[in-house]
Amino acid sequence: MQSRNLVYILTCLSFSVICGAAVYEHVAVWPKAFAKLPASLSSFQGEHAFNNGIFWMMIHPITLVLFIIATIMHWKTDRKKHLLYPLIAYAVVLVVTSVYFVPELLSILGTAYSNTYDASLTARGSQWELLSIIRAVLLFATAVFLYLGLTKPATRNVAG
Repeated sequence: MQSRNLVYILTCLSFSVICGAAVYEHVAVWPKAFAKLPASLSSFQGEHAFNNGIFWMMIHPITLVLFIIATIMHWKTDRKKHLLYPLIAYAVVLVVTSVYFVPELLSILGTAYSNTYDASLTARGSQWELLSIIRAVLLFATAVFLYLGLTKPATRNVAG
């Protein structure tokens, strides 16, 4: 039972890291990056460019593996739905992220440096940021449901 609790807690912790990183980016990174496009993208370009992709490529597989292991370990407990539903929601978010968010962000960040303000690029950046905030809110709601599973017993459910 201790190992099941530990894996569940590690899953919550890993998912919390994702939520925290999303908040950090939306408070400290994207407002500056999208402030005066394309000139404000300079920190993402050049030899010493900021690359947050490394972090995201590491944390997502770790979190997915923890989710899968925790779900398997709690399959016959009252915690199952508190792991399964967030896992499904997280998987959907990852698919949408890979289909829209990453390609669109890379396209915006790849814009050549210029001191000339680009209204259409700014509109794309604003739309990306708004949709990304909505995505973050969905992740936070998912996290709350995940955390609520910690209030359920980790023992096997005889009915399940």
